[in-house]
Amino acid sequence: MFSFTMPELILILIIALIVFGPGKLPEVGKALGKGIQEFRRATSAELAKEETARAEVKAMEPPRNNLSPAEATAQGPQVEEKK
Repeated sequence: MFSFTMPELILILIIALIVFGPGKLPEVGKALGKGIQEFRRATSAELAKEETARAEVKAMEPPRNNLSPAEATAQGPQVEEKK
């Protein structure tokens, strides 16, 4: 998703150290980790709901005719003759 090089990561850590200070940095890291964990949990729950809905829709679809395109055109439409 994101790709940071080593100098970019070091710069981000230095800025975080300056902004939050050495005493507050572990608390900020812990809060950030919990936030990321909660985001992942919510995302996976939504993906599971979506997958369940897709499975339900697929189960409701009528079965498809398993003919290849050549077989389907060779048979032609089924028309009943009137007498």
